[in-house]
Amino acid sequence: MTSISATAVACPNIAFIKYWGDIDPSLHIPANGSISMNLANLITRTIVNYDPSLLQDQFRLNGESTTDEALERVSILLNRVRQLANISTFARVESNNNFPTSVGIASSASGFAALSLASSKAAGLELDEKELSRLARTGSGSACRSIPGGFVEWHAGDEDADSYAYSIASPSHWNLADCITIVSQEEKPISSSVGHALAETSILQAARIADAPHRLNLCRAAILACDFDQLAEVVELDSNLMHAVMFTSTPPLLYWQPATVAIMHAVQSWRKEGLPVCYTIDAGPNVHVLCLGEQVEMIVERIQQLPGVTQVLTAHPGGPAMLEERA
Repeated sequence: MTSISATAVACPNIAFIKYWGDIDPSLHIPANGSISMNLANLITRTIVNYDPSLLQDQFRLNGESTTDEALERVSILLNRVRQLANISTFARVESNNNFPTSVGIASSASGFAALSLASSKAAGLELDEKELSRLARTGSGSACRSIPGGFVEWHAGDEDADSYAYSIASPSHWNLADCITIVSQEEKPISSSVGHALAETSILQAARIADAPHRLNLCRAAILACDFDQLAEVVELDSNLMHAVMFTSTPPLLYWQPATVAIMHAVQSWRKEGLPVCYTIDAGPNVHVLCLGEQVEMIVERIQQLPGVTQVLTAHPGGPAMLEERA
């Protein structure tokens, strides 16, 4: 095999109905289904180059070489691709994010979505969206949702073959915006992968999972009807439930900082004033403030006045993972 490469880009996503906990940790088969929105303009760009001269896989993230767990996770996914393509060549992987990494903005989702597309294409595979979603899921569960575009639902399934994500609405369906409110860019001390393994130690996880189909139905209906009030209610409930499981796990996980809580209070106060706005928080201290697209500037202005806020990134519904031609 001669040296061959491919480049792919993918967006992170923000989960409206959260994924937290696995029934199969090795394949990231989730304990419950989830719904998310891809985040346009926040991009992971990944180049995969299969090079016969390499003696092992190499991985550079944001310009820095990695030799630890990150490289191992990349190699595991590359091994799946090599097995599918019946090749044994090691790869050089270059990945760059244009947004903060490992702070609760789903960098692993966009990262493994881009890696799945680029590595499979460079290996000569022509995987369809379902197959790519399943492959990305094995690297990072939420990565399966960054393969399709727009508003995406992850069908939990029971095994590898039926656990994948698909679009339920296009990016143009609803002009929502995510005002990603940064209060910390420090890498979180406990990764999401570790947190998933702790979920079942919480006495609240079983109740969260049991009610998930109901919340999925409410969220899906709200998106399809463009009903912000209904979306706000179920999104905040689901976020609070996930963090309640984190708080009550053994050991407990507390990602929030004082500024996190202040933003939550402010958002709920604004909604009582009549503004269509709500919050959701992934595994990290930073807050995703959702609003209607036409009100982004006003909401961002309010957020920037809150104590502890260092930066606000804005994103509208994003498209699917895509190959990128390079000169």
